[in-house]
Amino acid sequence: MSPERNLLVVVPARGRAFTRRLALLEGRGEEAMGGVERTVRAIIAAVRRRGDAALFAYTERFDGVALTARNVEVPRAELAAAAAALPPPVRRALALAVRRVAAFHRRQRQGSWSFRDAAGARLGQQVRPLDRVGVYVPGGTAAYPSSVIMNVVPAKVAGVGEVIGVTPPGRADTAVLAAAHLAGIDRLFRVGGAQAVAALAYGTRSIPRVDKVCGPGNVFVATAKRLVFGAVDIDMIAGPSEVLIVADGRARPDFVAADLLSQAEHDPLAAAILVTPSAALAARVARALARQLAELPRQAIARRALGRYGTAFITATLAEAVELANRIAPEHLELMVQRPERWLGQIRHAGAIFLGAYAPEPLGDYLAGPNHVLPTGGSARFASPLGVYDFVKRSSVIAAGPRTLAKLGPVAARLARLEGLDAHARAVEMRLQPRR
Repeated sequence: MSPERNLLVVVPARGRAFTRRLALLEGRGEEAMGGVERTVRAIIAAVRRRGDAALFAYTERFDGVALTARNVEVPRAELAAAAAALPPPVRRALALAVRRVAAFHRRQRQGSWSFRDAAGARLGQQVRPLDRVGVYVPGGTAAYPSSVIMNVVPAKVAGVGEVIGVTPPGRADTAVLAAAHLAGIDRLFRVGGAQAVAALAYGTRSIPRVDKVCGPGNVFVATAKRLVFGAVDIDMIAGPSEVLIVADGRARPDFVAADLLSQAEHDPLAAAILVTPSAALAARVARALARQLAELPRQAIARRALGRYGTAFITATLAEAVELANRIAPEHLELMVQRPERWLGQIRHAGAIFLGAYAPEPLGDYLAGPNHVLPTGGSARFASPLGVYDFVKRSSVIAAGPRTLAKLGPVAARLARLEGLDAHARAVEMRLQPRR
């Protein structure tokens, strides 16, 4: 078997083989998520009960770092020093990313509003930012200063009172600390894993409780976020990353291959999917993948991802390819076709949509402006990218005087009695009686 056939499984978009392949792609990561829940529940319960003592014990056990209340927080001066220590081109790149992401997200701001209706009631909506947000900054196989920017900046633009970061001890490199400083993070703590999520959700003596936890992490972090939801809000349950490229026969195979690899190098569970009516293009992309993969420093990760999930679905038409993209509802969708704007209106489900050969997915990852925290695993059917709207809450406002209640009160009382709630009805009716 040729090397490229191990990197891209070509499947006609119909029949049993197609159904099996879709099920494989949709099931990525599910077993891992379920297998750690018992462990994560125990960690959350311990941190909730014992606070710092449990937090520091788990940090020493899992990370090999002894923490105390005195050294758990990264000093602000250390963040500023990290930014100053960066090579100037890197610092300017991060600063540009912060500016562009902030500029995009400022357009998402929502204002409070009200109006007076025909009955004389003043009705409206009051929009207020959250008081405190926690951002998980992952460590591990790679450093992600871009993740810091994408989570912290929208919260700051929304007007969140305090943005707190947590990151595994000993793993945050200079660029991550610098990004935290440039993005405007308020405090950063040297804790990670499920224990850090629990600390943010319930608070300890060292780490204050937040209203929302956001940011990516491993399966333990994702499971912890799911389990603390309700005590706090969360951004989303992020699964393995994915890119789906809809390409016509005129697409450049080297561009397609490069973009598939840019996703595959993330994680062995990442999915890189090509959907095209051109079997000839799929064959050329497979060959380009083999050539480009040999040059990647992270080729071992990318090879595992492609070997398991690299897929080319061959459709009958481009319209069928677009409809299959809607069915999969990918995190990242690239339209590498002639006149991509023509097909944009037919896309119903995607986290982010990239139009044309010169809008590769990594542009969105770093500094195009829109957020790179996106719904995964088909959840783009009902979910949206992270944005300013995730860091505010809305309260309804209702004001009514005697004349308004005289018009609406009898109907409200009637509806209350229809539901058997007499006290509800009486609370309205006593206000309709003449004063004695």
